[in-house]
Amino acid sequence: MNQRAIQMQLGIGAMLVAAFLMFYAIPNWVSSPTNIRNVVLSPRFWPYVLGGLTGLVGLGLVVFGRRMSASEAPLNEAIDDPRAGALRLMAMAVLMAVTFWALSRIGMVWTSMLSFAALAFLVRTRHPVTALVCAVLVPLLLYAFFAHVAGVAIPQGEFVRLP
Repeated sequence: MNQRAIQMQLGIGAMLVAAFLMFYAIPNWVSSPTNIRNVVLSPRFWPYVLGGLTGLVGLGLVVFGRRMSASEAPLNEAIDDPRAGALRLMAMAVLMAVTFWALSRIGMVWTSMLSFAALAFLVRTRHPVTALVCAVLVPLLLYAFFAHVAGVAIPQGEFVRLP
């Protein structure tokens, strides 16, 4: 399969998922009180934003996929050791289980930092410094916004409490 076909399939799939989310899943499965004054704090706002962004990314993939030439070489070579993929998948399952276990013990912010960093190194990122910076800054910035601006309680751990 060449890169053009992959771009087109991913784009169409992303647009279908976005349509499903925005027209069926969010209206039927996300409940929201009617008396919310700030639309950003509505439980339906951010799912709609993510659904819209998913649709835009899908549209971008389709547009750029149509502009690519179809005569490119295959995207990936054959895998030498298929067990490596299965091992990485098992490591991902262990990482998810450890993340779930650690949430109540060290809190959502610290667990998110450690999980993001572990996942970045599990998939062997080409940008480890950027991954570590994002692993620290993104959870801290999200905590600062939700805890101090939006007034939403973020689960804290038993050992370390954030202000």
